[in-house]
Amino acid sequence: MRLIRMLLVSALPLFATLPALAADTDVTRLTQLLEKSQTLTGRFSQLTLDGGGTQLQETSGEMTLQRPGLFNWHTDAPQEQLMVSDGKKVSLWDPDLEQVTIKTLDQRLTQTPALLLSGDVSKISQSFDITSKEQGDIIDFILKPKAKDTLFDSLRLSFRGGLINDMQLIDSVGQRTNILFTGVKANQPVEPGKFKFDVPKGADVIQE
Repeated sequence: MRLIRMLLVSALPLFATLPALAADTDVTRLTQLLEKSQTLTGRFSQLTLDGGGTQLQETSGEMTLQRPGLFNWHTDAPQEQLMVSDGKKVSLWDPDLEQVTIKTLDQRLTQTPALLLSGDVSKISQSFDITSKEQGDIIDFILKPKAKDTLFDSLRLSFRGGLINDMQLIDSVGQRTNILFTGVKANQPVEPGKFKFDVPKGADVIQE
């Protein structure tokens, strides 16, 4: 009996390290999946639901992303908007209002989903607690922000065959935003001008 107790006690430190090892593995796998796509292009459809499941908004559009921190996120009419990042500044153009808002890019991965797909993946473990589950060629990562001042309480990133397939964001009041990506292509050449925004003549400009 004493021998068994000694073996159990000596094994406790090993069991204690297992969750940490699993977490490290999840971080490594997610980092590798994100890093292998230096550019991403494709279309997206976005559906936002309130905490009770009532549809609030449905949009679609196309995206172009390039590491580090460059993206062009264009939402189709009738709710057309264009968000462009050159890695330092983000420009949000609303053609209906003829207004562009320009602000410094917040480099925190928790602030912009587009930045999570195009930003500095070395910061992922600093920003999130990460778990994963896998079924066939689909792997889901659940990301919980470590900071409190974030746009969402949890984020699911789903990869199919090594490419981003969809994501879901849930905020503090239970509102869910589901984004499905289609026609995704990785590491295609991208025109540099895609990440430059020229303010249209006569547009109102708001600097933040």
